[in-house]
Amino acid sequence: MKKKEFSFKLISKFKKARLGIIKSSRGNIDTPAFMPVGTLGTVKGLFVDDLKKTGSQIILGNTYHLMLRPGSTILEKFGGLHNFMNWDKPILTDSGGFQIMSLSKLTKIDKDIGATFRSHIDGKKIILSPEKSIKIQKSINSDILMVLDECPQLTNDKDKLKKAIDISTNWAKRSKVEFGNNKKKALFGIIQGGLYKDLRLESLQRLRDIDFDGYAIGGLAVGETQSEMFETVKNITYEMPEDKPRYLMGVGTPSDILGAINEGVDMFDCVMPTRSGRTGLAFTWQGKINLKNSLYKNDESPLDEKCNLRSLNRYSKSYLNHLIKTNELLASMLISLHNINFYQQFMFEIRKSIKSRTFSKFYNKYIKLFN
Repeated sequence: MKKKEFSFKLISKFKKARLGIIKSSRGNIDTPAFMPVGTLGTVKGLFVDDLKKTGSQIILGNTYHLMLRPGSTILEKFGGLHNFMNWDKPILTDSGGFQIMSLSKLTKIDKDIGATFRSHIDGKKIILSPEKSIKIQKSINSDILMVLDECPQLTNDKDKLKKAIDISTNWAKRSKVEFGNNKKKALFGIIQGGLYKDLRLESLQRLRDIDFDGYAIGGLAVGETQSEMFETVKNITYEMPEDKPRYLMGVGTPSDILGAINEGVDMFDCVMPTRSGRTGLAFTWQGKINLKNSLYKNDESPLDEKCNLRSLNRYSKSYLNHLIKTNELLASMLISLHNINFYQQFMFEIRKSIKSRTFSKFYNKYIKLFN
């Protein structure tokens, strides 16, 4: 059977909000889409079969972490991450650029070489070039690969941001050469430029000149306010190609996602649903619930009475509160599963509202609920 070529189709729009479909050799992805984060080849606390039942159509793997553990040799032995973790749907991998910024204290960036840094695990010196990042993503056998970029920390230093764009553009060109001509997979460029509209537009234009299968907005969710994030997204999406996916990296809360969809974004990823699950924070249609709170000690109601996945609707808030108080692992597993399921329900309802042209009503109802 011939594998499908990667493609994106814009189905309809309501104002700026977009309804679309990404077609890949491992299955279709309805957009707007949320990608659960499987940093080390697992979405923390979730069985793969349960993850599928939530409606998750694609997950994110982390190039930096998978490069260090288990490493390319083992991943290639298994034919990639899909076989290694028993996930047969699409995988997007980030390039490692964000982790170089966030995890390594001693990082040296060189336009011609790449990033030289010390492993956060054992201190070993590592050089990650654009070519090496793509090669590692190929060993992971990703369906959507990301170019290596320099992701600066939040700053008002325009010169620093301009330099990062120059480096990132150079690396994007080299990433595309290393990626080659593979119609069954996709390579996305990453737009940088901080909170400056002119720099964002410059970065985007330089990437469009290279031509990618999709375009990501990087360098956000790094400490700016939500309004600053929305304004930055608004300033760039109107110039992004209509016929290619738009991906806002590392975002975020349900209201972050809703606000970005309102400005025309198609794809999202974030550790928040599972990280929050491990701390007892649940996302529900009534808003956020901190299950550590003694308010729920005697609450007999479930988080979602309609959700029978793993019989989640048979576990009371009282029981979940008890599991948290006694440090039981089951607490994080149940709440993380609930949160991922909620996020996918949330995305489903957003897609439905765009199709029925009721997105504004949905937006107004939920935009402030999760702040």
